[in-house]
Amino acid sequence: MTEDVVMRTKGLGKRFGNRWAVRNLDLSITRGDIFGFLGPNGAGKSTTIRMLLSLIAPSEGEVELFGIPLRRRRASALARVGGFVERADFYLHLSGRRNLRIVGDLIGGVASAAVDEVLETVGLAARAGDRVKSYSQGMKQRLGLAAALLGNPELLILDEPTTGLDPLGIKEVRDLISRLAQERNITIFLSSHLLAEIEQLATSMAIINNGTLVVQGQVRKLLDTQEISIRLSATPVDQALAVLSRLPYAALESREGEILRVGISGERISEMNAELVHAGVAVHALVPQRSLEEYFLSLTEGMSEIR
Repeated sequence: MTEDVVMRTKGLGKRFGNRWAVRNLDLSITRGDIFGFLGPNGAGKSTTIRMLLSLIAPSEGEVELFGIPLRRRRASALARVGGFVERADFYLHLSGRRNLRIVGDLIGGVASAAVDEVLETVGLAARAGDRVKSYSQGMKQRLGLAAALLGNPELLILDEPTTGLDPLGIKEVRDLISRLAQERNITIFLSSHLLAEIEQLATSMAIINNGTLVVQGQVRKLLDTQEISIRLSATPVDQALAVLSRLPYAALESREGEILRVGISGERISEMNAELVHAGVAVHALVPQRSLEEYFLSLTEGMSEIR
């Protein structure tokens, strides 16, 4: 394994009775990535994360963290990992700082300065002395991220960190995740059902359904390969139509005055634009109408359940 691969699963599977929740899962995450982990409810995302954090044992396959087999060297592998599973639970009658000191003691002892540093990082320094019961849900989620950061992890595994948050809370957590990746160079594994958040944050992603891998790759490249609709504003419009009629990879879907809607593969948009310009067409706007949601649904709808 190269040093750039910080997490890898090989044939990972978990069975509960006769039902496979996850099966034959191969994932690979590169250092510096924000890796989006997507799937419908019940797809096996949380089960996978619990195996990555060694909270449950796999039925088959293995997990490697930083090239270290998790089964054989659990403590040394997980020492470089921070985890956050769904909701952050704290002692509500204690302050945020006191809760973090307790977490620090549980992981072997953390200096007071380190507690203050993570509180500053997540934007809770001013409220660190207040009881957690006075915190909003967004603040509690950020406190959970602070707890995950206490060990100065190289890999952060987050399972639905925006659960139960309002739009402002979601933005706060999203901005924090982005800053952690950029400023602290932390590789982030992010499971979420909010596809728009993943589309804004993630550099690469995997989609699973019924416990098996559907697709994995860089977000932009995956979206660029799908057939999408673009909004094209060009003049003279009749000349633009003539050019489009000669392109076998572009299909006119509709026209409203000088606005054309064209169906095309995302990776060929620049080629179409070059053809239009070469023919003397002035392209005023060319806006892809694509989304991760459409891509996700195209891959997961109608898939049968794994046994």
